[in-house]
Amino acid sequence: MLEDKAKDLGRTIGQSAEYKAVKRSSDALQGDREASTVLRQMEQIRNEAQAMMDRGAEPTAEMEQALDALLHQVQGNEAYQSAIAAQENFDKLMLRVNQWIADGIRAGATSSIILA
Repeated sequence: MLEDKAKDLGRTIGQSAEYKAVKRSSDALQGDREASTVLRQMEQIRNEAQAMMDRGAEPTAEMEQALDALLHQVQGNEAYQSAIAAQENFDKLMLRVNQWIADGIRAGATSSIILA
């Protein structure tokens, strides 16, 4: 019963306007050559910085400056801005869903009716 209800909730979330907006904006961002290139460059620098930290070294000032410049560059991109806004809206929806689930758990824990 729980599995069925969870799958139904997942289907409902997948059909929500917020999820559809995330999917559309993510597809648009991936299709934006400039934004994709900048994001890949940022990821490469982050990976290099993480590898350095794993070895006990600190990332260089040049790496930090390059990340800052790339971040500034991508933040001006319309597809990136849309993706960030859509993700924030979806995150807000998921926070509400989690709160509703928590409310349901609390109500279920105090109920003497057994649904199993």
